[in-house]
Amino acid sequence: MTSTAVLDPRDARARARAGSCPVLDVTDAGSWTTELATGADLRTDIPRHRVREHRRLVDEPTEVSAYWRSDQVSFLIGCGFTFEASLARAGVPLRHVDQGRNVSMYVTDRACRPAGRLHDPIVVSMRHVPAELVPTARRISGLLPAVHGAPVHAGDPAALGIRDLDRPDFGDAVVAEPRDVPVFWACGVTPQAAVTASRPPFAITHAPGRMLATDVRDDRYRVAV
Repeated sequence: MTSTAVLDPRDARARARAGSCPVLDVTDAGSWTTELATGADLRTDIPRHRVREHRRLVDEPTEVSAYWRSDQVSFLIGCGFTFEASLARAGVPLRHVDQGRNVSMYVTDRACRPAGRLHDPIVVSMRHVPAELVPTARRISGLLPAVHGAPVHAGDPAALGIRDLDRPDFGDAVVAEPRDVPVFWACGVTPQAAVTASRPPFAITHAPGRMLATDVRDDRYRVAV
């Protein structure tokens, strides 16, 4: 892929389906602990949650002990923030970090493959990357497939149905520098879009950009080359 290439949409869909929901741990019913963070409490140690009932957002609390149920199963999903340290070490600037903002996230016009009653559009995170460093960003993030891996698209946002980069669906708008190319990665907010689209009776998710920090080192998720 060249620095300004637009990936074939069919290829983008295939990559995003594989990378949108990389599950790292699944808890027992009712459990609020995870092997990824010793002593962590999933009810209280996530900065902000979103509680939905039949699609409707009913609360955005900082802890969810009052909502926790004995039949509730938690899925912990890899996050693209994990590969950002590797990008920075490779000399790829992180514009959102430099600007003190959350990463930009967008709902695309690409649909994930349905799984039973669950269906949703793919959500992507976007980082502005200097054109000459797009191949580096693709290579470095591709070494960490458990935290979304390589980007699904680089270049024209319209290829993913994104109309305006200055109006993200989640997170913050980030200012590009000259010669920057918008680069898009599959995003863990995609399962939240599935909750909204599929209307389960009850669901708790993290708020976009407000995730659980674990004890696992980045290197654990890096594949050999």
